Order: sequence, then C-alpha cells, then structure tokens
Amino acid sequence: MNYLHKFLLIFFIFFISTNFSNSKETAFIDIDYLVANSNIGKKVLENLNKLDKKNIENLKKKDKSLQELEITIKNKKNVISEDAFNKEVVSFKKKVQEFKVEKNKIVKNFNDFKRKELENVFRKISPIINDYMEENSISILLDSKNIFMGSKKSNLTEDILGRINKEFK
Repeated sequence: MNYLHKFLLIFFIFFISTNFSNSKETAFIDIDYLVANSNIGKKVLENLNKLDKKNIENLKKKDKSLQELEITIKNKKNVISEDAFNKEVVSFKKKVQEFKVEKNKIVKNFNDFKRKELENVFRKISPIINDYMEENSISILLDSKNIFMGSKKSNLTEDILGRINKEFK
C-alpha cells in the first residue's frame, strides 16, 4: 500500500506540472480599471452618472418643496383652526410618505438599470478577455481586488484594455 501512495503522489505531481508547464498558471486584471478606462465602459459610466445626477436633482427639488410646505404649515398653526391645521399636517405626512416611496423606487430602478448596463459591458468584453487568455495560454484570471501581491508581469490589465478599446472605438 505504501508503494501505491508514492506512485499516486508522483503521478499527481507529474500530472500537475505537465498540465501547467505550457501555460501561465495565473494572471490578474483590474476589472474596475477596465470599465472606467475602456471606451465602452466610459460611455456607460457617463450615461449612468448623467441619470444619477438627474435623479438627484429631481429628488432635491421635491425635498425642497416639501420643506417649504412644512414651513408654510407651521406658520399657519396659530392662524387657522386646529382642525384645519391637523388636516394640513395629515396631508403633509401623506406627501412625505409618497416622497419616500418615490425615492426608494427611483433608487431601486437606478440600481437595476446600473446592474444591467454593467452586465452588458461584461458580456461584451468577456469574449475579448477569453480570446486573450487562450492566445496567451492563461488558465486562471483573477480580479486584482482579490490579490494580495503579484508580479507586474502577471497584471494583464493594460494589454486587455488595449484590445477592448481597439474593438470598441
């Protein structure tokens, strides 16, 4: 049995060493950098930023009008009857609640749209990355966020960025 273990261990080591001898074992890329600096990624991020700013502006306008309405209602407190004041307070609270619901809906829709747009970018650049890996015999490609330390030779970000930009001008 001892010989069998040694044989299997030697076979396993030989198999692993021959399997990876013709390829780089691992390399890494900075996915965030690729998206932020590629032509296709820049366009998507620019559109996302425009939409986000537009949403924020609209929400700020509505928030400001609610704040003005609140001040108006407070100023009426001693002028109008208690019943009329309470009705305005109830109406105001309803508007605040509607604003919160609308804000949450806008945030959710934006996040869904952002996720879909980024998935679309990844779907488009994945074949380019895959082709690069096959051409350069790379068996494993990791995101640099998950790398503690690595050789600069193993960082393929700039090479892949060049290919992506060539494909999507």
